[in-house]
Amino acid sequence: METEEIKYQAKDYKSDQYVRWCPGCGDHAVLNCLHKAMAELNIPPKDMAVISGIGCSSRLPYYMNSYGFHTIHGRGAAIATGVKTANPDLNVWLITGDGDCLAIGGNHFIHAVRRNVDINIVLFNNRIYGLTKGQYSPTSERGFVSKSSPYGTVEDPFIPAELAFGARSNYFARVVDVDLKNTTAVLADAAKHAGASVVEVLVNCVIFNDGIHKNITDKDFRADRTVFLRHGEKMIFGKEANKGIVLEGLKLKAVTIGEDGYTLDNILVHDAHTKDNTLHMMLAMMTNEDDLPIALGVIRDVEAPVYDQCVDQQVKEVQAKNPTRKLRDFLMKGEIWEVK
Repeated sequence: METEEIKYQAKDYKSDQYVRWCPGCGDHAVLNCLHKAMAELNIPPKDMAVISGIGCSSRLPYYMNSYGFHTIHGRGAAIATGVKTANPDLNVWLITGDGDCLAIGGNHFIHAVRRNVDINIVLFNNRIYGLTKGQYSPTSERGFVSKSSPYGTVEDPFIPAELAFGARSNYFARVVDVDLKNTTAVLADAAKHAGASVVEVLVNCVIFNDGIHKNITDKDFRADRTVFLRHGEKMIFGKEANKGIVLEGLKLKAVTIGEDGYTLDNILVHDAHTKDNTLHMMLAMMTNEDDLPIALGVIRDVEAPVYDQCVDQQVKEVQAKNPTRKLRDFLMKGEIWEVK
């Protein structure tokens, strides 16, 4: 007798917990997008595990109708690695913030990425410590004035993409909290990737860092200051879709199609699957200060050996060579060990 396949909806991934984020916080949007992405993929809630560390974003596991673990500061990646390695069949998500992930949790983050553990890392970047009330974070710009830097910071920030690529990331994407459609699509795409996927979400903290990403999220100029990358498509942007990215020498340049001799043929086609990450890094590092748009979408998506799959296969190979599975069987085999 055939059983009818269950079709899950976004509401099936919502818990009954009251969402304790400030009204207007970008985290609400990301949670909503994650519910929709899981429904799109039709992943049973019982097959999901959502892990987090400490911070505003790290409350997210409470709001998922799935397995979850709100762990300790910075250790979410280590716990998520253990969960996925112990049960490779689970769809594992790590929810983390710029402080939780890139400060005390930086070492765990880079090694989860380097190992290519099949977990989905969603990095909420609001460039501030929100839960602890407004200290500067590892992604705050030099000179940023906060409660812990009243005269401005005197250090340069981490750029999440740069750190991820330095750890040999095979999947990196970037989205903004106000773009619900594309954020949902990217989260769903990240879940399909075999290996560690890193999705940086530029979110707004309405209390301690309101408007930090306004220069690219505002509808009046978002189209001119961002380019949404799609594999196999031209890197075109702008309100009139008349601007594009070209490579001149060793540098990227934003041009207007039809001006200064540039035609549509000159515009780069995005290849997210090429193993060489040189162009991916250049795209991820584009800034408005250099008269370039901020790259959004899936910037890199490359296949590579997956840590938990390799461990699982290794265990099975060793077990096949030695089928003895119980301690009593080992003791009764008659083998003798001489200890000197």
